[in-house]
Amino acid sequence: MVLRLSRHVAALCFLSAAVFIAMTVLEFFYFRQLSGGLPSLDMRYFGFTPDEGMAWLTALGRRGGEIILVWHYLTFDLLFPALLSVTLVSLILASGRRLKNFRVLPGQVQSIFALVLVLPYTFADYAQNIAVARLLSDFLYANPDSLAFASALIVTKFALLAVPVIVIGAFWLTGQRRQN
Repeated sequence: MVLRLSRHVAALCFLSAAVFIAMTVLEFFYFRQLSGGLPSLDMRYFGFTPDEGMAWLTALGRRGGEIILVWHYLTFDLLFPALLSVTLVSLILASGRRLKNFRVLPGQVQSIFALVLVLPYTFADYAQNIAVARLLSDFLYANPDSLAFASALIVTKFALLAVPVIVIGAFWLTGQRRQN
């Protein structure tokens, strides 16, 4: 099942890009207006301080928090981590199969390798989504500890996302060198 994903790499990349573009358009043209120009917590790759998180929540208010909760966390961010993860697995398999040493591995080993690289990101992204959704749904939950935890999850998510992206890049570059 997992091995067949590499057959659909182009379609998965297109779908992931389309959802990412939709999320980015919402962020820059709608969510930032709701928060007075402050970037969403998800967009802060290096995290945020509890004061910055509280400033964002305060700027949103109840109405803005509900809008972001519904339009981002209960729609796009339910789909996107899974879609991106499937896309990353397909890219690892497709780029890895260009390499002789990867191609000779049993299919199950190839699949496990791809899943081990991608699943930590997936779990971290969903955990971060739950943490931020909790902050948006119950402002009383927003305290320095919960905000610091959400910030740490955001940083962890992006760090774990870098791992499969680097592996895909390395596989692709190695495959390019071998073709030349």
